[in-house]
Amino acid sequence: MEQLQQIFIDKFGTAGTGMYFAPGRINLIGEHTDYNGGYVFPAAITLGTYAVARKREDQLIQLYSENFPEKGVISFSLDELDYRKEDDWTNYPKGVVRFLKEAGQVIDRGFDIAFYGNIPNGAGLSSSASIELLTGVCLKDLFDLTLTTLDLVKIGKKVENEFIGVNSGIMDQFAIGMGQKDHALLLDTNTLNYEVVPAAFGDYVVAIMNTNKRRELADSKYNERRAECEEALARLQKSLAIDSLGALDEATFLQIQH
Repeated sequence: MEQLQQIFIDKFGTAGTGMYFAPGRINLIGEHTDYNGGYVFPAAITLGTYAVARKREDQLIQLYSENFPEKGVISFSLDELDYRKEDDWTNYPKGVVRFLKEAGQVIDRGFDIAFYGNIPNGAGLSSSASIELLTGVCLKDLFDLTLTTLDLVKIGKKVENEFIGVNSGIMDQFAIGMGQKDHALLLDTNTLNYEVVPAAFGDYVVAIMNTNKRRELADSKYNERRAECEEALARLQKSLAIDSLGALDEATFLQIQH
């Protein structure tokens, strides 16, 4: 964090007033179930994203990431919050600002933020959700916004779905926002009811392995898988009164599996 503060000074000419962190996440079980109304079992991890931030006196937003130093400082105005491909990674924090403002939150001045994440980019540990929640926490503090963590979780999901264009569920943002040290979360994605479960594995550890296969939802088959699940649900709803695949019990599934 001290190094990031120095980077902030180098890029923006003055020290930041706030320092923030948001974790990444793993999921122990429940793949592709979070958008199907099922259960997931994620946990926050100590790898994550750091930020140093400061409010400005004008309407300019300036963002810099030490993970993409070649892209330099990316700037846009508080009244220019549309998705732009050339703005690259900053579309994630930009989307958070846009949807917070649309929700009636008062963000009336620009700001500078320097980011650094030690989550490997594209590693499947939710670096995008981490930066979304981190941006929300920064802005909540800088502008004294009246928001709960669950509000920020929902804003992050909205950014993925409606701004970036990834039809993901709520698991990533929920795990990052609600995660607790040494615990995992058993989350019912249909109701958002959750249980905090001690992640005590005795002699066993969770190993996170780098397969060198990048995982970027926006460029993957993820949306295609979701569309297939939605088609399956639509077919089943012709004969069943269910609102998600997660609402199917095993006996009913065996009856209609054809």
